[in-house]
Amino acid sequence: MVAAHETTLRELLEGAKQYRVPLYQRTYSWSESQLGRLWEDIVKLAEDRAESPSLTHFIGSLVLAPSPTHGPSVSEFLVVDGQQRLTTLSILLCAIRDHRATHEDPDHRNRIDQEYLINKYKPAHRMKLVPTQADRAAYEACLEATPQAGGSDRVGAAYRFFAAQLVAVDDPEDPLDIERIEDAVISGMALVSVVAQAGDNVYRIFESLNNTGLKLTQADLLRNYLFMRLPTRGEAVYDSLWFPLQKQLNSGELEQLFWLDLVHQNPEVKQTDTYVGQQGRLNRLHTEVEIEAEVRRFCRLGALLRIILHPEEEGDPEVRRRLARLNAWDTTTVLPLLLHLLDRRREKTATSGQIASAMLYVESYFVRRLLIGRATASINRVLLRIVTDMRKDLPVDEAVRAYLSVGRKYYATDSHLRESVRSVPFYLNGRATQRKLVLQWLEESYGSKEPVAPTSLTIEHVMPQSPTAEWRQMLGEDLQGEESFAEVHDALVHTLGNLTLTGYNAELSNSSFLVKRAQLGKSGIALNREIAEKKRWGRPEIHARADALAERIIATWPGPTEEAGNKSEVPWDVMNAALAALPAGSWTSYGDLAALIGSHPVSVGARLANHPAPHAHRVLQAEGVVAPNFRWLDPSRTDDPHDLLRDEGVEFDKYGRASQAQRIGVLELAQLAGMPQQDGSDQLLRPRSRHNSSLDDRFLEQLRDLQDTHVALGAVAVLEAWAGMGGTLLYGSGGETSCFLMARGKDHQLGNIWPATIYPSGKFEIVFQHLSTRIPFDDITLREQFRQRLNELAGVKIAVAKLALRPGFPLDVLADVKTREALIGHLRWFYDQATTNEEAGVSRQ
Repeated sequence: MVAAHETTLRELLEGAKQYRVPLYQRTYSWSESQLGRLWEDIVKLAEDRAESPSLTHFIGSLVLAPSPTHGPSVSEFLVVDGQQRLTTLSILLCAIRDHRATHEDPDHRNRIDQEYLINKYKPAHRMKLVPTQADRAAYEACLEATPQAGGSDRVGAAYRFFAAQLVAVDDPEDPLDIERIEDAVISGMALVSVVAQAGDNVYRIFESLNNTGLKLTQADLLRNYLFMRLPTRGEAVYDSLWFPLQKQLNSGELEQLFWLDLVHQNPEVKQTDTYVGQQGRLNRLHTEVEIEAEVRRFCRLGALLRIILHPEEEGDPEVRRRLARLNAWDTTTVLPLLLHLLDRRREKTATSGQIASAMLYVESYFVRRLLIGRATASINRVLLRIVTDMRKDLPVDEAVRAYLSVGRKYYATDSHLRESVRSVPFYLNGRATQRKLVLQWLEESYGSKEPVAPTSLTIEHVMPQSPTAEWRQMLGEDLQGEESFAEVHDALVHTLGNLTLTGYNAELSNSSFLVKRAQLGKSGIALNREIAEKKRWGRPEIHARADALAERIIATWPGPTEEAGNKSEVPWDVMNAALAALPAGSWTSYGDLAALIGSHPVSVGARLANHPAPHAHRVLQAEGVVAPNFRWLDPSRTDDPHDLLRDEGVEFDKYGRASQAQRIGVLELAQLAGMPQQDGSDQLLRPRSRHNSSLDDRFLEQLRDLQDTHVALGAVAVLEAWAGMGGTLLYGSGGETSCFLMARGKDHQLGNIWPATIYPSGKFEIVFQHLSTRIPFDDITLREQFRQRLNELAGVKIAVAKLALRPGFPLDVLADVKTREALIGHLRWFYDQATTNEEAGVSRQ
């Protein structure tokens, strides 16, 4: 016998209870994608509960069994299933507790602890949740809010993720927003609690709960429902309407159509609730004639969705062009508007010219947001509400522009755009495909007769990411006052003014400007010929090009209406999100943060000195020293930041300088802030042998051209040794041909895995972030062993704080024979770990 009932986290955690995860259970394994989905559900639920406090959101089941040590004073349970959810929600409560205690009232710490996290008066059962042994220390660090909270393990990563999200969502003008989040978590997250009785076979219960067959799609369910409502007309309706609709759209597209139809009426509806929403709407219809009319309407909308998904089938050339561009941008949240626009044209309440103009405003909105570093902020909500909220008394294109122009929607004004193009790290924002599209569309704006072939082009940093001595000398001429080369380089290198499109990125790479200038001058691309006209390439030239591109952007993509309320602002929330996610035992610099958000180190320092920010004490000067004028915002604090940093794991030398190995640079900050990955791991990987391969040849050619002969030979020796162990080599398809050392391929039953990526420009990258999701290295103890092995190499020092990132060391380490042989030994250890005990690995999946 089992007892099953719906419950909430409040009911589960209040009172003297303890939930113990058995030692044989899988360790905590939720990744950022799962955390992100849960967070989105919580934020939406918090907003919905403000109007309807009884609303809940079902998140799954929890299978419990009474603990063998079940006693009278504390109710003890074993968590048979659902431990990932329960652990995640407990970590989230720790993050909410710490955020509210810091930003609101310290009393929140004791309140949340005593109600939901600990049994204060039961010291032998202090923790309400006891994770499996491997996760216990990391969870206790979060529970007790020690300096080690938020480490590089999965538990620490979840804590840092939620801490960053709370910072991002906390609106200073809304004193109740975090309280609503807490309420949604505690009272709104609904679970089915299945409690076995003593002697029950809890594992059979678990098996029955998870043994599901082939799942019907929501489109299947809706089709079945519709034809159940057509007892006499079903066959005729199927043949004349439904079957042609199914030929136009596949199952996923059909489901999308039914969701889009609901969004036109309720922008908040989730795609997962499509069937329930449509069923509730159709339940109000009573006759077969009414149901048939609905199927006919779906067919009309389906024909329009077909055009949206296949723009080449559109007859009007300008509408076709705009649809193709928005398709290329690849965001589903624009689909409700596009469907509405085409339907307006069908109803003859809008012309082709008007809907093409409306689509241009949407494209402009996307491009301008990307250029000011706001590519994703609240964009889904903005776009999903546009059909219901835009004005009905204006032509449709003017209504779209007016809607996007008001409120905090980040439709950048011309003045804001001019400022941002100079300073915002364009290359670190949005998706790689979107950045490339902006440059491609800019090139098209020149009206060149030579068409742009996007598949053959990649984004080129004119001033390279890894500057040579020649580049250092050139940029050094532009430094002023106490500016450092690193700060100025970081502030310029990823901005739009320093980027272009080329078909020979690999050949250019770190070449001097004289070499690049000659190549770019031969290009058929107007963007490149403009750069080739310059005699040097430093800060003045990059800023001048940024200014010129800004004017071209303004002329190409119209901005908001004149009365727009959007103001220029520094994205301090992005900085705070990155700071909140900084792992314990790491630090960053004012210059790194400034480069991340397109600001200046002095402005960052002034902001941190006068406004609350997470982990502000982890921001140091570039050389790793605490700023002389550092002061705690809380005047009652007198502790030395050096002591706190040491407690967290930061190492200082005898001169008081923090270890540079523990520094989180701008690219890593971008990763922590939730920006898309920029490295080769998001390029298309193509398997190649070591012989007769064009990518193999390109990699070796780049390695030979960019590295000293001894370094290149050392890298090749490592690759040959890897192949000799049984590993394979895969190559990235980007401009710089990276090489991945594959221990397992994508077809392996445990999934692909590789320890490192070699970049010919000079980096041997260790992919801890990738490894954290791959058996057996999802066990942090193995990743830590690998890190310690690598740190035995001369010239290599990887900080423990980077166990969730992608650190690396320079390729020139491989020039030394002894060091190279030691590295090969460590790679052999990795290969053995990744390719042995496969049966045990499969059982953990």
